[in-house]
Amino acid sequence: MTEHTLRYEGWRVAGASASGLFFASLVVYTFPVFLKPLASEFSWSREAVSSAYGFMAITAAVSAPILGALLDRTNVRRVLVPCVIGLGLGFVALSWLTMHLWQFYATFVVLGVVATGLSPVGYSRAVSSWFLRRRGTALAIVISGGAVAAIVHPPAAQMLIGLIGWRSAYVMLGIVVLLVGLPIVAIFIRERPSNEHASRHEIDGASLREGLRSRIFWTIVVVFFASSIAMNGAIVHMAALLTDRGVAATQAAFAVSAFGAASLAGRLLTGWLLDRFFGARVSVALLCIASLGTFLLASASSFAEGVLAAALIGFGMGGEFDVTPYLLSRYFGLRTFSTLYGIAFAWSAVAGAAGPILLGRAFDLSGSYEALLMRLAWFTLLVASLMFTLPRYDLDRAFRTSRAAT
Repeated sequence: MTEHTLRYEGWRVAGASASGLFFASLVVYTFPVFLKPLASEFSWSREAVSSAYGFMAITAAVSAPILGALLDRTNVRRVLVPCVIGLGLGFVALSWLTMHLWQFYATFVVLGVVATGLSPVGYSRAVSSWFLRRRGTALAIVISGGAVAAIVHPPAAQMLIGLIGWRSAYVMLGIVVLLVGLPIVAIFIRERPSNEHASRHEIDGASLREGLRSRIFWTIVVVFFASSIAMNGAIVHMAALLTDRGVAATQAAFAVSAFGAASLAGRLLTGWLLDRFFGARVSVALLCIASLGTFLLASASSFAEGVLAAALIGFGMGGEFDVTPYLLSRYFGLRTFSTLYGIAFAWSAVAGAAGPILLGRAFDLSGSYEALLMRLAWFTLLVASLMFTLPRYDLDRAFRTSRAAT
């Protein structure tokens, strides 16, 4: 049975991976909704609250290469299952927050580790082992789990906070992760059997040293890093930015969901495009769309403008999350894929820490997000041009190698 048929097992692995990423994304997409309630409850500044997101991102940056190396050496479920358990318990622990900021930050440090294990770094390796010709579509399905999360989690979290309060909302979210997310990951996620039984040195691809010495690798990393600054800053502060400008809290949460809906469309369309066109050119188009959305968000003063800006950022940046693992697997193979992706993800996490903190500080100093968002939009456009320097990958050679190995 080939990857071109729906009964192919790889599609079930991709679907389960999307579900796993859906639950892992709770850390990201519920944060904007909890930001104001936490700041109000404990009289914390927005910079102080958004710094927790920054600590989580820094932890992800440190742990991603380590987890990536571990994934290249062991069965993926041995990493994913403990991380799901840690994610569920971490959300329950957030319900016990006190006025001590260190407790808040420490909890998000732990969440940073487990969320990294449940990020595309882990799932992309498992899914890539099942696909070659339709790898772009398969990865798009996986990463679309995060986009669906962006649609569902913000309004769901807002509803829970309104009904039972923010503490009980955290407990409820943690329980759902343990009762629903854990069984899905434990039962369905695995690598292709030939990859599970082969030595990692027998799997086709570049060594870690070859990857790290490659200009192609560092070009991909720089673009991923730069685009992540604006995206993470926009996600964390979008609800606060819109409510500051007179948009109702429920509508602001809907705008964050619009980000997710557009991200879902962008990721699925990008998967289709990657299977048909050169990935670097697809990336340039996506980053231009995201930059336009960032420009619009900088001056958005109504619900409609906020939704449009969120949709453009979500579409462009959502697709860009497909591009990074796809290009890494095409240029460097699967031998050290998770380690290389872990390093790229680490730099993206550093950007994820910087974006929210910079925007939070900009607001605390000036009372506005506008000037910094404009600069981030121009910065994203500038680095997009680097994608024009990437050479074409030899897909036909990779296909022949894969067929010979099986």
